[in-house]
This record gives sequence, structure tokens and C-alpha cells, in this order.
Amino acid sequence: SKVGHPHPGEPYKGGSFLAFLPDNREGRKTAILLKKAFEQGLTFQVKSYNGEERVTWGPIPHKTFCHGGKARNGYPDAQYLHEVCTVL
Repeated sequence: SKVGHPHPGEPYKGGSFLAFLPDNREGRKTAILLKKAFEQGLTFQVKSYNGEERVTWGPIPHKTFCHGGKARNGYPDAQYLHEVCTVL
């Protein structure tokens, strides 16, 4: 899917987004890269859901839970930092 607004000029709904990184050297390095991606407009995109435009996560993977493992988009996930840095 194309990143950006599917219907430029039309209103869209925002949202609250929360993501987690470990507080270690690799996590801090990843945070810097994620900040750069955010500043370049790559973190979020607008998608159409049931005829309504909404802000969603973009193509960069984020951990949205502290627990639950990879299957629940949380930790532990030994490969996450490597995977997200590869995308970034």
C-alpha cells in the first residue's frame, strides 16, 4: 500500500500510539533512528477503514506491548531490534 493519505484534502481521525524499547545501548540507538524516521514522516500513514480515514502505524514495526512475546507484538522478541534497524 502507498504511504500517505488515500484521499488528500479529506479529513481523517487521529489516534493514540504507544511503543516500547528496551533501556539499553541498542534500544537507545534504535530510538534515535525511530526519531529520524518520525521527523521524515515515515512512522504513520492514513488508511481507509469502512469509508473513514484513520491514522495508523506505517511500515516500520513497533512493539506496542511490554509483554506477550512476538505473537502479541511485545517482548521478549530477541530479533526485534535487529529487524527494526534493518527496516530503518
